[in-house]
Amino acid sequence: MQVTCHMLTYIQPFDDIDSFPALEHAQQEPNGLLAIGGDLSPERLLQAYRSGIFPWFNDDQPILWWSPDPRMILIPQEFHCSRSLGKATRKAGLSVSIDQAFSQVIQQCSAPRSYADSTWITDSMLAAYHHLHQLGYAHSVEIWQDEKLVGGLYGLAIGKMFFGESMFSLQSNASKIAFKALSDFLQRNGFPLIDCQVYSEHLQSMGAREVSRKDFFQQVQALVNSPSHTNWNVKAVSLRTFID
Repeated sequence: MQVTCHMLTYIQPFDDIDSFPALEHAQQEPNGLLAIGGDLSPERLLQAYRSGIFPWFNDDQPILWWSPDPRMILIPQEFHCSRSLGKATRKAGLSVSIDQAFSQVIQQCSAPRSYADSTWITDSMLAAYHHLHQLGYAHSVEIWQDEKLVGGLYGLAIGKMFFGESMFSLQSNASKIAFKALSDFLQRNGFPLIDCQVYSEHLQSMGAREVSRKDFFQQVQALVNSPSHTNWNVKAVSLRTFID
């Protein structure tokens, strides 16, 4: 991740949690870089997500805050389940759970990928999202094959807005299956939107699309303030009975 910094807002750890600049001040190149510094306290992180902002940085960088334009989103009922994915979900021995192995999921998501030398899920990020999980904001979806964890994802739920963070897969299609399970679960619980942050062909293949930052922010403002009584404690059940 290469970053050229100019005219950026620098946030001190002791600054108020609402000291983020207006989203229009985000840079065009790199797309969405908005501010530097601050901390990863639960209060600042939650304020960031409520404001359409997320942290993304490497170990050798300060904390970087982003709000790209356009923004990648998925409407749960628009999830595209290809024929191959549909076939994969019917594989014998597959089960799904929610919030039963958060630590394992985020550790797997933080593992270096074949296409990158480092991970953006640093030790400080791991600690911060573990804390958010303990507070009931960060959640994980786990996919099991014969009781072995083979895929999953994690993200944040605030009100009726879900902010996706990362996925992993140890066998073919496992991360897509986790995303399908999440989409079905959120649709049943009245969540109309999933934040996917930035464009990727992988996300687009599952039905995600780009919207303007302005439209995204307007929707987020309404959804994070919508009451939700979702039960995220879902023990492992057969995938076939869980997804639509």
